[in-house]
Amino acid sequence: MKRRHWVRLDNASNIFPAARSDVDPKVFRLGAELDHLVDPALLQEALEETFERFPLYHAVLRRGVFWYYLQDSDLRPQVVAETEQVCAPIYQPDRRTLLFRVVHHRRRVGLEVFHALSDGTGALWFLTDLLGAYARRRFAGEAPVVEEVHELAPDSFAHYFRRRQPVPASHEEDFTREATPAVLTVEEAAREEGPVGEGRARRPSGRRRRVHRLRGSRTPDHRTRALELSMPAADVLALAKAEGAAPTMYLTALFFEAIRRTDARVHARSTFAASVPVNLRQFFPSTSARNFFATIRVEHTYGRGDDSIGAVARGLQEAFSAEATEEALGRRLRRLIRVERFPPARIVPRPLKDLLLSAINYANNRSLTVAISNLGRVTLPSPAQDHVGRMLFLVSAVRPQFCAITHGGQLTLGFTSPFVETAHVREFARLLSGAGIEVSLAAARSTEEELAGVGA
Repeated sequence: MKRRHWVRLDNASNIFPAARSDVDPKVFRLGAELDHLVDPALLQEALEETFERFPLYHAVLRRGVFWYYLQDSDLRPQVVAETEQVCAPIYQPDRRTLLFRVVHHRRRVGLEVFHALSDGTGALWFLTDLLGAYARRRFAGEAPVVEEVHELAPDSFAHYFRRRQPVPASHEEDFTREATPAVLTVEEAAREEGPVGEGRARRPSGRRRRVHRLRGSRTPDHRTRALELSMPAADVLALAKAEGAAPTMYLTALFFEAIRRTDARVHARSTFAASVPVNLRQFFPSTSARNFFATIRVEHTYGRGDDSIGAVARGLQEAFSAEATEEALGRRLRRLIRVERFPPARIVPRPLKDLLLSAINYANNRSLTVAISNLGRVTLPSPAQDHVGRMLFLVSAVRPQFCAITHGGQLTLGFTSPFVETAHVREFARLLSGAGIEVSLAAARSTEEELAGVGA
């Protein structure tokens, strides 16, 4: 019998299998819109080529007595026509399955990933290579094969963190290397760099206030309510720059304002809070495709001064910038590592750890109005770059969430929610239109009435 290689899930990833639910299966999707109908046979060939270069994606998730762990497998992926809802569950404890799927529908290609396997950056590496391999087959005579380019402004992490090896020593060694928890890489990097500074970044606020949360009617069968807004990226960048904030914080302030205008439960002094992930690879060089991010919480309480969108955006930007530093993030990571390696924590049975992590996740969700993620600007290898239009980024959500990604000059915002109501998204679009931004909206069928209309 072949001996399987395995690695334990790191501290950051353990929360995903523990906190997944029917409403939030902890799945995210990255997608691309092509300029032609997808050829499933060529996509399958491209997937097989890409799969060989990503040993981590061969893993299945297993449950141990004390921890979850990733185990190498002989399973092979198969591209499938899209028949399920966006971000449908992937991990099933009683089944041994890969932790990702590749779907296609008309001109779209989608990569869906169970979050315990990889973060958005790692998945974007996979999708970029997949699209490159597909385009080289589909347009073989159009352009010569060139080395893939991963460029993701503003981080430019691809230049440093390309983890592909020219000649892999063996599949087992590849799996072990790529599945090594990224958090350990961080610790090693910090040790090499020596002690960090003593100064503490300013926290966004002192005593934590009660945060306003959106409520609504659940979608049927717990499917994720998904809407997409597309707009010229340069126009949004100029708008945010004029207000003195980065696009992510400007869009966050805009989202707060959209909720304020559409939710009757909001009062004059409501506090809104957002969770924003930070790609740690920009501070701590890592070649791991596994989860390697931290989240920063920003908030704003209305009725205490200037509540204009620009002023809120600048306040959020100031709080975010204070926390998004190597020193502040390094302190947090070292605390996480200490907790993970605390001897009593190691002997607590996994089911008990699941309960604890699930409770932490529940409490964290109650302290947030929205979660936001921005993968930035993506550049694909030629010839894929010329045949991909919009790119898409959606996340299953236990609360309203939006994700941003830019390609070909188009910024696409993927709004997801467990609720059917979309008034705040329509108001968000109206605010952008009112600022002179040309916005287009697309929505997947989610309500019972919409689903009943399928095929009509």
